[in-house]
Amino acid sequence: MNRLFTPVDISILVYFRIIFGAVMLWEVIRYFDHDWIARYWIRPTFHFTYYGFDWVRPLPGDLMYLHFFALGVLATFIIIGFKYRISTILFFLGFTYVFLLDQSQYLNHFYLIILVSFLLIFVPAHRALSIDSLRNNKLKSDTVPAWSLWLLRAQIGVAYFFGGIAKLNADWLAGEPLRAWLAARTDFPLLGQFFKEEWLVYSFAYGSLLVDLLIVPFLLWKKTRLGAFIIVTTFHILNNELFNIGIFPWFMIFATLLFFCPNWPRRIVYFVRRFHEEKKLQEIKVTNNERTKKIITVLFLSFLVIQVIIPLRHHFYPGEVSWTEEGHNFSWHMKLRDKEVSELTFYATDPATGKSWVIDPSDELTERQYSKMSTRPDMILQYAHHISDLLQQQGYDKIEVRAKVVASLNDREPQLLIDPNINLAEQPRTLLPKNWIIPLED
Repeated sequence: MNRLFTPVDISILVYFRIIFGAVMLWEVIRYFDHDWIARYWIRPTFHFTYYGFDWVRPLPGDLMYLHFFALGVLATFIIIGFKYRISTILFFLGFTYVFLLDQSQYLNHFYLIILVSFLLIFVPAHRALSIDSLRNNKLKSDTVPAWSLWLLRAQIGVAYFFGGIAKLNADWLAGEPLRAWLAARTDFPLLGQFFKEEWLVYSFAYGSLLVDLLIVPFLLWKKTRLGAFIIVTTFHILNNELFNIGIFPWFMIFATLLFFCPNWPRRIVYFVRRFHEEKKLQEIKVTNNERTKKIITVLFLSFLVIQVIIPLRHHFYPGEVSWTEEGHNFSWHMKLRDKEVSELTFYATDPATGKSWVIDPSDELTERQYSKMSTRPDMILQYAHHISDLLQQQGYDKIEVRAKVVASLNDREPQLLIDPNINLAEQPRTLLPKNWIIPLED
């Protein structure tokens, strides 16, 4: 507990505050540049919500543009440290709102952004090089309690480590789905000519596994820190060139620098200014109240326990998580599966009249929504409920909806994903295991 309250240089948190705000501002600008706001939230007439968040809906009309503009302003405020606490709270709430609008937009790095923005609410990264510290001299400090740094390190470490744990599955250890993805990228400079070679497939599979599992301890050890950073930077740059994963590689490279000595940003500033001696740091007054220390320590450890439990919860569900998708989200399962659908058809029936309909969801859904929904049972169930609701609004009663979904996981033979004889309209959305998902045969 005493080590958690040891003063450390604040410059590392100032650096991360500025980088986080800058990357978030970059992401907001990308959404305007690519017209993603209208494509994902304004034009679609249906959205796949998360369990328990059916009430979250996009803002009407062009207000979604205003929402993203506000996120950009808040990201700028975080960069300059203006009204820091309010800005981080509002950014966390605003970004979480966007995240909850549609499951088809789920990305692991968006989930990571939500967690990090939540932690920044409590981390005093505004006590130096900020508008707030200039306006309030009592706020200014050159140090922060160590727990504020370790909290961010732990969150980044969780993403790395459980990304590795998720790779400990039969498919990844056999080179799938990397084998197929690399074979499609033989045009890649220099290395592309070897992408169909088995030795390279296994080198990538096991190399990325080891990077995820071991990078944090190697970053924590001073003797291996620089080498580990070079390796993980190369890893992220290679991922960026091979896959379309947005800001994630760059954010992780910047975030990994949190594992270096806390005063490295200050030393760089001193070097640039040609200062030969560092000034004595003005230490923040760390609370001596033992009760307060215990409360902060308990909250710190509780957060870590939650971050360990959530990625492991899929083990409580039967079947292969990459097939059933139960417990897949929020578990750092990144780039581990390639699922293709060869058939997807919904059948609606009015049992009172015997009238039936064959429904093609591509008529209503966007290309991305259709692609994501086609292999995710919970989203298939949501759309079945949507079909039932639409037909009941037209005057029909107790509509039955069934679906035939034939899918393939990681180049296996196609098979039925869900039981086509089950009336999905009467199946409730639940976090419990779904008995209408057909187990993976192979």
